[in-house]
Amino acid sequence: MASPHPMTNNLPRLTHPDGSPIRALVVDDEPSLSELMSMGLRLAGWSVAVAGDGPTAVKLAKDFHPDVLVLDVMLPGFDGVELLGRIRAFAPEVPALFLTAKDDVQDRIVGLAAGGDDYVTKPFSLEEVLLRLHRLVQRSGVAAMDTAELVVGDLVLNVDTREVTRAGEDVQLTATQFELLRYLMENPKRVVSKAQILDHVWDYDFGGQANIVELYISYLRKKIDATHPPMIHTVRGAGYVIKPAD
Repeated sequence: MASPHPMTNNLPRLTHPDGSPIRALVVDDEPSLSELMSMGLRLAGWSVAVAGDGPTAVKLAKDFHPDVLVLDVMLPGFDGVELLGRIRAFAPEVPALFLTAKDDVQDRIVGLAAGGDDYVTKPFSLEEVLLRLHRLVQRSGVAAMDTAELVVGDLVLNVDTREVTRAGEDVQLTATQFELLRYLMENPKRVVSKAQILDHVWDYDFGGQANIVELYISYLRKKIDATHPPMIHTVRGAGYVIKPAD
């Protein structure tokens, strides 16, 4: 198996319960993009199949039995929306993430309405796409994680039991506070923006209500940092970061 890489070593290692690798089908007519995506997924220990057009992707999906799909919207043969429909005809539960150069809100709505589970516009951060794919696979229930715990310094979050401790002391969080902390801890020492937090924790754009992030960050600080050295930091003009206390 490939050694950990800075791009993937903060992600939980996912496999099937029998230990076999998660299977991803990447469909894009840009070979350089497909190669980049495949490299990132293989470094994470996944098995990857690649197709450059709709008809080839349907044939591959029938043989490869992917656990998740990465689909470009604009494809030779037929587009990604039609491709998803054809694959879902024989694999109705497989989650799908759309990649597209289009950034119009209506295009995003069309992709999601067609059954897509997530949507990323080009150009994009490979790390963000890998994290989104991990989340899709986790939600689908096909994967078993090597560990159910996220650890940053003396802060421990158990994904399965939904328990949080700081320096061995229990921390009681609401469901939304837990998901916000989980997202921060999935990205330790990495600045995440308000927009990224809204998208990952609330799953849609709050528009002008981005101050909800500030509110929930303040809730977390009261529970995580109130009686301990601070771990959650504001990076002015950029977002927030969690890191072990000095």
